[in-house]
Amino acid sequence: MTGRLETHLRARREDGRRLLMPYVTGGITADWVDYLRAFADAGADAIEVGLPFSDPTLDGVTIQQASYAALARGATARGILADVAGVDPGVPLVASTYDNLVVHAGPERFCAALAGAGVDGLIVADLPMEESDGLSGPAAEAGIDLVLLASPATPPARLDEIARRSRGFVYTVSLMGTTGERGQLAASATELATALKAVTDRPVLLGFGISTPEQAARAARHADGVVIGAAIMRQILDGAGPKDVGAYLASVRRALDREDELPR
Repeated sequence: MTGRLETHLRARREDGRRLLMPYVTGGITADWVDYLRAFADAGADAIEVGLPFSDPTLDGVTIQQASYAALARGATARGILADVAGVDPGVPLVASTYDNLVVHAGPERFCAALAGAGVDGLIVADLPMEESDGLSGPAAEAGIDLVLLASPATPPARLDEIARRSRGFVYTVSLMGTTGERGQLAASATELATALKAVTDRPVLLGFGISTPEQAARAARHADGVVIGAAIMRQILDGAGPKDVGAYLASVRRALDREDELPR
C-alpha cells in the first residue's frame, strides 16, 4: 500500500521535478516551526523533522550539536509533535529519530502520535532492516511510511530487500560515515543511487554530506532527489533565521531545476 508521502513524491517526480527534502531539528529554537514554512516556500517537496535523542550515533558534529541544543531547551518528542500539529506547511513531514524513542513509547503509540500530528513518514536511523517488522506494521496501520536506509556497504541482495520493504522513498546514504558537510560528493553516492534505481521505481533520495547547490544538482543526476541536513543546521546554529535558510534552499531548488545545464 502506497502512503501519502510516497504518493506525493511520486507525483512530483512524474512531473519531471528533482526532489528536495531539507531537515530541521525540532525544538532547536523557540520559533523553529517558522523554518518549516520557509522550507516549503523555498521549494521543498517534503521536510524531515528530527526528534532529538541524547546519543545520535549516526550523526556528525553538527546534528549532534543541534540535538543537544534542542534537548537543553527542553525539547521532547511530544512537544515537537504538538508544535507540528499546529502547522501545515503544505508538503509532507517526515519524522526522524532513533529506535530508543520508539521502543520507549511503543511502536503503536509512537506511530499513532505521529499520525495525530499530521506526520506522513518516519526514519529510524539505527533500525536494521531485520528488526523493522515490529515497526512496519504499526506504521502502516497509522498511515505512516517507514523509510529504510541503504549504504555503500549494502550487498546487492540486501539492497533489493531494502528497496522492497521501504515505504515513501529509499534513503540512500552517500558514504560510510556520519552526517555532516563535505567538500565534494562521494563517488560511492552516485554508484549506490544508480544501483538502487535499477531495482526499484520507488523514489531514491540521496543524503549525508550534500552541502552546496552544485552538489545537490550533481547528486540528482543519479538519484531522484536529495536530503540536506547538516548544511542547514550549521547555519541555524550560527544564528541564521528562517528567511536566511530559505534563501539558501531556494538556491538549491534553482540548481536542481537547472541540473541539466551543469557541465558533465
